[in-house]
Amino acid sequence: MTGARSYHAGLAAEQIVARYYRERGLVLREQRWRGAAGEVDVIFAEGAGLVFVEVKASDNFESAAAHLGPRQMERIYAAAGEYLGQMPLGQATETRFDVALVDGAGRVEILEAAFGL
Repeated sequence: MTGARSYHAGLAAEQIVARYYRERGLVLREQRWRGAAGEVDVIFAEGAGLVFVEVKASDNFESAAAHLGPRQMERIYAAAGEYLGQMPLGQATETRFDVALVDGAGRVEILEAAFGL
């Protein structure tokens, strides 16, 4: 996949995932939030807590899931830590890290609390 095509496919997948979470009552706080440590694809408020979501898209769920490795998870943790620094409770804010898989047909599978601090 070319860079531009991959970029637009990623944006489309993030939009699908944002709609999925909003339909379940979560509030979109940020999309493609970038800090010094890296980027978080989508951040939602759920009650008093936050859900950090990494979106992975591919032809099928299995190959989408295979695209997330330990180094990327570390960057997401670091970026989330920066984001939490802006919150009233800081690092004490309740958090969850989900992975949202999007297949070639636009279906979504959520791996809730897929990784965590």
